[in-house]
Amino acid sequence: MKIIVDAFGGDNAPLEILKGCEAAVKSLDIDIILTGREEEIQKVAEENEISLERMEIVDTPQVLTMEDHAGAIMKEKNDSSMAEGLRLVAQGKGDAFVSAGNSGALVVGATMIVKRIKGIKRVAFAPMVPGSKGFFMLIDSGANVDCRPEMLLQFGIMGSIYLDKVIGVKKPRVALANVGTEDHKGGELQHAAFAMLRDSSLNFIGNIEARDISNDGADVVVADGFTGNIILKMYEGVVSMVMGKFKEVFTKNSKNKLATALLLGDMTALKKSMDYNEYGGAPVIGAAKPVFKVHGSAKARTVESALRLTKAYVEKNVTQEISRAVSEQE
Repeated sequence: MKIIVDAFGGDNAPLEILKGCEAAVKSLDIDIILTGREEEIQKVAEENEISLERMEIVDTPQVLTMEDHAGAIMKEKNDSSMAEGLRLVAQGKGDAFVSAGNSGALVVGATMIVKRIKGIKRVAFAPMVPGSKGFFMLIDSGANVDCRPEMLLQFGIMGSIYLDKVIGVKKPRVALANVGTEDHKGGELQHAAFAMLRDSSLNFIGNIEARDISNDGADVVVADGFTGNIILKMYEGVVSMVMGKFKEVFTKNSKNKLATALLLGDMTALKKSMDYNEYGGAPVIGAAKPVFKVHGSAKARTVESALRLTKAYVEKNVTQEISRAVSEQE
């Protein structure tokens, strides 16, 4: 299997990207195409003793930054590492594309260069988020601010297939993010989407309130991109704040430090259970070829985890499964 990786995507590129790719080549038995400035890639690899074995480099002059507007990938930076990577996967030069770069540009590029699966209205971000009993999917988490009801239905279908095929959750529970659990809650979008989800073949369990999302309320939480992104960013902020408070308490004085030593194993397990690095990548689900978004501040382990998920996505034929499900829906 050959996976194309944007070597210059994210805050810690190219060093952490290269480290993650090196680890993935060994642990996953994959080949990689790196897109980016070849001279700099070679220099960083040499300085940090990173092996580029089984890695091909496609030289690109430009890099999309986090500050660039989303449309830049199709205009002034259409020769960037991200744009070239998307073109390569669209041309069949690799099995999938992975980037930790500009999210908006990745959505535009996936839509305009790779294209959507036939019948899919919009691609969506679908990250796995830590909860009380493992992880759940939040789809869409920011790709589509404005949505139509049929788009939310498709998000539920795509999320269910991903949970089943890649994560191994059979008959995943699908819920609609809303302001209450009663059937009549929400606005016009939620009312119409609720009816479509209810009448589908999905394992739809109804509406879900924000407070129940993290408490094993569902396996797939469906939302429009505006709502989903607010849920995700609020969730990340609260987790960061709580973990910071724990650190303050446990390092406050000698007595607390002693207690910390006694609880170290439990605290390490807690931190791991809340670690997004376990599922380092979120599929840009609905694209005609596998495209994965890695967290912008990704370290090497995050990149390796994302490549592991990407490999599973390809092996389980998720794109084809989504295409088949959408055809049956029509």
